[in-house]
Amino acid sequence: MKKALRGGFLGAGIAAMAAAGGCGGSARTGGGWGESAITEHRAPDADGHTIFSPPALPSPSAQRAASGAPGAGYWQQRADYAIDATLDAANREITANGTIAYTNNSPDELRFVWLNLEQNLFRSDSDGALITKPNARFGNRDRSGKEQGGFGIERVTVGGRPVTLHEYGTVGRIDLDTALPPGGRIEIAVWWSFRVPTYGSDRMGIAECADGDVFEIAQWFPSVCVYDDVHGWNTLPYLGQGEFYADFGDYEVRLTVPASHVVAGCGELANAPDVLDPETYERWKKARVSGRTFTIRSGEDVDRENKESHAERGGAQTKTWIFKARNVRTFAWASSSAFIWDGCSAIVPEKGAGPPGGQGGEPVFCQSFYPREAKPAWSPETKAGGSSQFLRASIEHYSKMWMAYPYSTASNVHGVVGGMEYPGLAFCGARDDSKGLWGVTTHEIGHTWFPMVVGSNERRHAWMDEGLNTFMNYYATKERYPDSEPHRGGPARYAREQPRRFSQPIMTPAEQYDQGTLGELAYDKTATGLVLLRETILGHERFDRAFREYCRRWAFKHPSPADFFRTMEDVAGMDLGWFWRGWFYSTGVLDQAVTTVMQPSEGGARDKGFARVTFVQRGGAAGLIMPVYYRLTLDDGTSEDRHVPVEGFFTSDRFTAVIDTRGKSIRSVEVDPEGRMPDVDRSNNVWNK
Repeated sequence: MKKALRGGFLGAGIAAMAAAGGCGGSARTGGGWGESAITEHRAPDADGHTIFSPPALPSPSAQRAASGAPGAGYWQQRADYAIDATLDAANREITANGTIAYTNNSPDELRFVWLNLEQNLFRSDSDGALITKPNARFGNRDRSGKEQGGFGIERVTVGGRPVTLHEYGTVGRIDLDTALPPGGRIEIAVWWSFRVPTYGSDRMGIAECADGDVFEIAQWFPSVCVYDDVHGWNTLPYLGQGEFYADFGDYEVRLTVPASHVVAGCGELANAPDVLDPETYERWKKARVSGRTFTIRSGEDVDRENKESHAERGGAQTKTWIFKARNVRTFAWASSSAFIWDGCSAIVPEKGAGPPGGQGGEPVFCQSFYPREAKPAWSPETKAGGSSQFLRASIEHYSKMWMAYPYSTASNVHGVVGGMEYPGLAFCGARDDSKGLWGVTTHEIGHTWFPMVVGSNERRHAWMDEGLNTFMNYYATKERYPDSEPHRGGPARYAREQPRRFSQPIMTPAEQYDQGTLGELAYDKTATGLVLLRETILGHERFDRAFREYCRRWAFKHPSPADFFRTMEDVAGMDLGWFWRGWFYSTGVLDQAVTTVMQPSEGGARDKGFARVTFVQRGGAAGLIMPVYYRLTLDDGTSEDRHVPVEGFFTSDRFTAVIDTRGKSIRSVEVDPEGRMPDVDRSNNVWNK
């Protein structure tokens, strides 16, 4: 039974009493960091900082305000693309040409333009290949042993005039004859080709299936690097682990593929009547507006169309699929004769403050494309409802909880890629069971919010998309599977599985993480920190208002870490510098303990009737500091949940709470009784009389 006690700790002013210790028993210390790690007086480090010093964020500017919002002078570039590409499935090769309409919205004159040439990663002599085991992630040779990969750039023009593209690995520079002034616009045209890598660093590749190869095509065209107010030209090389950073724009893409193929792409299929037979077209229209899943192309259709293509047509004919995508940061697609295709409709409620181009209150067409090998988990006939229903549930959950899904379509594709995201398009390799399929699907479509809409720089700050998305996935998965703990995001589980200091902080750039730690840091630790912030430190109302405002402020823009930190503090109304510094910028762990208890009868005349309970943060100089939540139980069986605010540890790792127990003795004290903290050693969390 819980019963409220009167009184409470007397505030930070009595923290100095902690040094005096106290009478009564002490908690079992177990394998904690030890008394020697405790800071009796919090002295600054060599740079004059303690964990309570604000992190060293860039100074506010006209572009980025101190509140974390875009400033009055905020600007970003725009790049619109028109691409015409042909897939030679037999030779596994793509030839294409495209035009980039590039608008300089910056206040700067640009004398050259940098392009991303990400397919060059798949050359055997690329920087990424040279630091990776052969064929481990890149698949640089085809089935005959012939080297494949890398762009073959035929020619480049600017404004119709030929120019030289200076290639430097995965980036290339175009020098402009005439500088591009602020507000100016140029058209860059490129003709290129490349052999599709069999397995492209978990970004793209080819799956060999019974009914034909599945081609997943991404990061496949020369694109303009981002020029921003933070780093100027963003030319970090593509090495395979860091993902990408791109400007927003409109895309019109024409894809010519074998006639037996079905194509999935970002955005809307603009010529459905031209590429679908009348019966398939009618099914396609019904699926777009139906809450239940409709089969658009069945396994029987796959058999029939493949037979017609190869027997009657000789396999030589092609079709051109046209896709249009508005206000997206890239374009990806998939093509195969093996695709079974189904779909349903999700309804996104109007949230009133959605991003530009939003479809609030309108149906979102949720589609799935998969070979027959994936039917056991992907088919709508499964007990869980299949892939399209997973898309629907995820989109409706995230739209209701955080921000409306902004696009009219969402697609899930099964192929060789384990899991990768593009605007409204997911590559998902899971097929063994429904729960695994849910986990990958909800994560990859969750990336629509981060970074496809809230467009952070993934090369530099992987946590800003992977971690924030994993945080969202935590709640979507808890809603769908309420009886099981999500794999990532729970503080107690995190502490059990990662009970050590990491060698690097979350803020480390993606390509510089120690091998094998990307998932632990960018995904798991980030998500766990945000769950901790929402569930324990700020509370739901305060956190949700701030997180939603961050989404609203930075939808279809390019936020930096400082913009996220400042927005959360600005809207939540709390100084969280100690939290950012401890969780994101350092490598320490949390170990909270109750060490001594002085009963009311053991104090002097001045303290008679008051109990004193001493708590310690045992993480040491590099450790985390968090509020202490504890449960106090008296000898009459009554108990109360209390806490020591983080401010109680401003000057020391030790704090003594002075409590009016009305003369009753304390039976027990338990730190973090609900297991909400990522405490790595719980053996010192309980004191018993």
